[in-house]
This record gives sequence, structure tokens and C-alpha cells, in this order.
Amino acid sequence: MTSRSVPPPRSTTVELPPFQLFLETYRQAVYRFLVGLVGPRDADDCFQETFLAALRAYPSLRDSSNLRAWILTIAHRKAMDEHRARRRRPSPVAEVPDRAAGNGAEVDPALWAAVGALPEGQRAAVLLRYAEDLPYRDIGRIVDCTEAAARQRVREGLRRLREVVTT
Repeated sequence: MTSRSVPPPRSTTVELPPFQLFLETYRQAVYRFLVGLVGPRDADDCFQETFLAALRAYPSLRDSSNLRAWILTIAHRKAMDEHRARRRRPSPVAEVPDRAAGNGAEVDPALWAAVGALPEGQRAAVLLRYAEDLPYRDIGRIVDCTEAAARQRVREGLRRLREVVTT
């Protein structure tokens, strides 16, 4: 019986950009996404939590092929944590209207109110598709569903928005 030599395991290190460059590259996209999901009041905290979690996981990251989807997945999970925590907190007496962060162009408050009223999955899918211009494959990965389910969430979200905005 001959003994086979086993090749040494391949290195699992991935060539990553410096974290500061990574942060500067994706900060605006992540912040816009979080403002759309949790509103401007809670977006700052979620943003910080997102990048702290990313910083902790960054050295052990094994796949750098789609860093944008990776960081938006973390942001989506932090936003869902915020929604869960919000349900446990008392509601404020007076609310300041949410304003979408953007390029300074005026936005329709009724539209953003309608987006904010969508169920969490549809809201995230619509924002990722139209605010971040992501393909359905990446949306599915971020919100933890299939590509077909991501398409359906966007389609259903748009249907609900049309009903609210046109009435």
C-alpha cells in the first residue's frame, strides 16, 4: 500500500483593502440605506453598529468578491435589531417627520411615509433596488431570501406604494 501525500491546505487569506478605504467607499451607501430603513433619528446609531461589526469581522473575511453586499447585509441586520428594540421602547409623544437623506433634492413626504409603512422585507428590498441600484441576487443575499423572493418583495412593495401614492 502506497501512502499519498496530502497537499498543504491553501491559504484562506483574502486581499482586502485597508479598512479606512473600505469605510470611505461604502459609508454613503450604507447611511442612505439605513436612513430609509430606520429613519434619520436612528440611522447614526445603526451606522456605527454596522461598521463596528464590520471592523470586528473584517480580518477574518474569507470572500472579498462583493464587499458592498456584505456591508449592506450587516446594515440590514442592524436595522432589524433596531426595529425589534423600537417595539420595546415607549412611543414618543411628538414625532419629528422623517426626511430622506439625498442629494438635496426635495422628496415627496407622502411617498417616504408610504415607504416607511411597508413591511420590513418589502421596504428593505425596494430601498436596495431603487436607492442602491442593487441586482436582485444581491438583494436576496442581503435580506436572506432567494432572488425570486427578492423580486416578489420589490414587486409587492411597488404595488402597495402605487396604491397609497395614487389615492
